[in-house]
Amino acid sequence: MLRFIFRRLIQAAGVLLTITLVSFLVQGQLGDPVQQMLGQNVSLETRMQLKAELGLDQPLLVQYQHFLSRAIHGDLGTSYYYKEPTLNVIFSKLPATVELSVCALILVALVATPLGVIAAIRPRHFFARTIMFFSTLGLSVPIFIFGILLVWLLSVELRWLPSFGRGDTVELFGFWQSGMMTVDGLKHLILPAVSIAFVLIPMFIRLICAEMTDVLHSDYIRFARSKGLSSVRIYFIHALKNTMLPVITIGGIQVGTLVAYTIVTETIFQWPGMGRLFMEAITRVDTPLIAAYLIVVGCGFVLLNTLVDLIYGLVNPRVRIPGYGV
Repeated sequence: MLRFIFRRLIQAAGVLLTITLVSFLVQGQLGDPVQQMLGQNVSLETRMQLKAELGLDQPLLVQYQHFLSRAIHGDLGTSYYYKEPTLNVIFSKLPATVELSVCALILVALVATPLGVIAAIRPRHFFARTIMFFSTLGLSVPIFIFGILLVWLLSVELRWLPSFGRGDTVELFGFWQSGMMTVDGLKHLILPAVSIAFVLIPMFIRLICAEMTDVLHSDYIRFARSKGLSSVRIYFIHALKNTMLPVITIGGIQVGTLVAYTIVTETIFQWPGMGRLFMEAITRVDTPLIAAYLIVVGCGFVLLNTLVDLIYGLVNPRVRIPGYGV
C-alpha cells in the first residue's frame, strides 16, 4: 500500500506541475491585467511602472520560475480585484460550493440507487420503463434550461423557494460559514442542489441498471438463489455491492464534472461559491485568481482520483491495484 501511495504521489506531482504550467500560460491569453486595473486614461509611464511591480516585464520563463517557486510555498499570488491572497479569496467561497456539491450528491445517491436497482430487477415493468424514459429525457435537457425552469416555476409562479443567494449562514469551527444550519439557508440550497442532481441522476440510473443487469446473470447470483437466500439479500447485499464497483470508478470521474456544473448553477442562482467567483475573475481579467482556481481544482481532481482507487480496492478485496496490499 505504501508503494501504491508513493507512486500516486509521484504521478500527482507530475500532474500538478502540468496544471501549474497550463494555469500560468492561460494568464497571458486573457487580456492585459494592467489595462483592467488602471483603465485607459492613464499615462504610459504609470502603466510600465505597474507592469514592473507585477513582474510582467520579465521573460516568460523567468515569470514561470517565480510563479512555480511561490506556488510551492503556498503563495499563488494576490488578486488584482480583491487585493488579497488568492487562496484566501478562494477558500472564503469554498464552503458554499462544498455544501452545494455534497447536497447534490446525496440527492443523487438517494434517488439513483433505488431507481436503478428497480429498473434492473423488473426491466419489463411499466414503472421500470417509465424510469428509463425519464432518465433518457433528463440526459437531453441542459442544466441551465432546467435551472431556469425551476426558478420560473417554484420561485416566480408558486413563490415557494427563493431564486438566488445563499440565505442566512452561521459560523462553524471558527472559519466555516454554513447555510445548512439555518432554515433560510436550506431553502436557498434546494433549487441549485436539485439542478445539479437532475443532471447526474439519469446517468447514474442507467449506469446502475446496466451493471446490475449483468451482475444478476452471473453464476454466484444463481448459486445464492439455489441456497434459498431472500431476494432482498441477493439484490441489495450481494448484487448491489458488485454493481457499485464500476459506479464508484465512473462516479469519481463524474464528481469531477461538478466543477463545470457548479459554475453554471452558481451563475444562474447567484450562489456565492467558487464557480461564480471563477466567472467573475474571467470577466475582470483577474489572472492570479484564475490561475489559483485552476490549481486548487486540479489538486482536488488528483486527490479525488486517488481516493477512488483506494475505495475501489477496499470495496472489492479481490481487486489488487499494483502496489496496493500484498
